[in-house]
Amino acid sequence: MDFPIFRRVFKNPTFLSFIIFLSVMGPGIITANVDNDAGGITTYSLAGAQFGYNLLWTFIPMIFALAVIQEMGVRMGIVSGKGLADLIREKVGIKFTFLIMIALLLANFGNVLAEFSGIAVSAGIFGVPRLVALPVAALFAWLLVVKGTYKSVEKVFLLASSLYLSYIIAGVLAQPDWGLAAKSVITPQINLNTDYITMLIGMVGTTIAPWMMFYIQSSVVEKGISLKNLRYSKLDAIFGAIVVNIVAFFIVVACTATIYTNGIQVNNVADVSDALIPLAGQYASILFALGFLNASLFAASILPLSTAYYICESLGFEAGVSKGFKEAPVFHGLYLGLILLAVIIILIPSIPLLTILYLSQVANGLLLPFVLILMLLIINDKNVMGEYINSKLFNSIAIATVVIVMLLSIGLIITLFM
Repeated sequence: MDFPIFRRVFKNPTFLSFIIFLSVMGPGIITANVDNDAGGITTYSLAGAQFGYNLLWTFIPMIFALAVIQEMGVRMGIVSGKGLADLIREKVGIKFTFLIMIALLLANFGNVLAEFSGIAVSAGIFGVPRLVALPVAALFAWLLVVKGTYKSVEKVFLLASSLYLSYIIAGVLAQPDWGLAAKSVITPQINLNTDYITMLIGMVGTTIAPWMMFYIQSSVVEKGISLKNLRYSKLDAIFGAIVVNIVAFFIVVACTATIYTNGIQVNNVADVSDALIPLAGQYASILFALGFLNASLFAASILPLSTAYYICESLGFEAGVSKGFKEAPVFHGLYLGLILLAVIIILIPSIPLLTILYLSQVANGLLLPFVLILMLLIINDKNVMGEYINSKLFNSIAIATVVIVMLLSIGLIITLFM
């Protein structure tokens, strides 16, 4: 039977564009959402619990900065067909690249520890011992990559991304003062004390993390997105930047409306979840805890993957989820090694989980300018990018991000010695 209405729909340019976007969608949304990992959620929770609505203004500039940085990543990957670590090696040489990768490896391992400590904390909220939760989580993360292809792994990651909606619901259930929240978004309130600057660096470090620049570029390369679909990949990157900051906004709002407003002291996400029960209801508490578990497990799979990508690319080893162990032994060995070592360390009694979670985000903020500078050098190189080099606007936003983070880092050092 002939259905003219369906023919018209399928031939409609808007519908076709939407279908192409769905096929390209993934790297931008996934990379952005992993920024709201265990360390990120802890940082945002403490930001709301300790500073109320005062830091909400940061999300506006961070949306623009993250969107530009993610767009740069997908553009570099699609145009060059290479990962960021590979391009850095070609730009500055193997010796300097090796030193950069060692620094990033150490910092990223701190992030991996943060994710598994997040699993331990969230499992504890539901009464599951870490001795059980951590090995199960490690096995899941390992099997996901070893047994899957890029397409299957991406589908799982997209499903995990959708579960972040639980934080938006939890934020609404907390019944915040929307008027005061809106005012705080458009009216910056800046303090120059150590705690405020440290928190600011932590928020920037968790929203725009160094590892994400490597992961997003490697993922678009492995996915094989063509140059003709570049604009759809850009949209994916920008959409991801917006969504991740909306979720973070609701985390801060939920903790402000309940914990900060009532003057409750919290030390970790478990305390936050417990505090939400009498203040916002049991459902808000459960949603918050489930969101944290999802975020921790999600990031515990991706962060070691990101590390394996850029280490192998920088040293010229085969890398890729779709490649088996025989094809990419260093890639798979590094991925497994990071997971196992993280689990062993987090299982050590009396490990300061909150300190690991929080400081890993501050480390991200301190390392961010160096990676951004290298990205800017490469993306403005016509030998690499041709006609797709950065515009003056994008250069301005990226340079402003570098300058601001460096000033915050200097400010932190100064306040620590005052």
